[in-house]
Amino acid sequence: MKAKNRKIKSLFLFFVLFLIITSPALLIAVQKSFATRIACVGDSITYGAKIEDRFIHSYPARLQQMLGSRYLVKNFGASGYTLQKSGNFPYWDNPAFQESGDFNPDIVLIMLGTNDTKPYNWTGTEKFLKDYKELISHYCSLDSKPQIFLMTPAAIFPESFKPANHYKMQTNVADTLSSAIKELGEQKQLPVIDVHEYTRIHPEYFLLDGVHPDSHGAELIAQLACEAIQQNR
Repeated sequence: MKAKNRKIKSLFLFFVLFLIITSPALLIAVQKSFATRIACVGDSITYGAKIEDRFIHSYPARLQQMLGSRYLVKNFGASGYTLQKSGNFPYWDNPAFQESGDFNPDIVLIMLGTNDTKPYNWTGTEKFLKDYKELISHYCSLDSKPQIFLMTPAAIFPESFKPANHYKMQTNVADTLSSAIKELGEQKQLPVIDVHEYTRIHPEYFLLDGVHPDSHGAELIAQLACEAIQQNR
């Protein structure tokens, strides 16, 4: 009986292996089930707004290409949304917020804050950090117990604002907010990816409208994220 059971088990395993080898779709599904899952939480910059072929050139898409098949990167960017709950469009109210948790990520990259710098959204560093800490706690409470990476928002270039867009982001608030995020990372002992510092020396990547990076800017953000993940895993 035992010999028969072993034979059946061996045949079953052979059958499964045969299906995996002969079915590309099944092979991809198996790879995904074992891949490290990365949730990219953010606003329109994460989403890839203004970038042609964002499914290829947005920062999450480029990060996927850089990390390879051992990782599964998913874009949970929501255009126009804020980290603060008091903002005009809080990320907490967007379906992407719930979906990012349902994804059961192993890693969460948080890059929010650009829309918080608008005068009618900014309520001060204390309130911003209060909501940021709550967001971190939310992801830390997931069953997957993900590693959290904080990302300062990209630099803002008012000189490239397009009049038709009426952008009202404040560079001084962006500077304050970025410093606060770095201090929060130290306090929480979480890795911080300083996108703000690295993008502020590349205004040429933000000529689209002064806020959204082009594909070169997205490439830079993806590279920073890739290096941080590889150094902290």
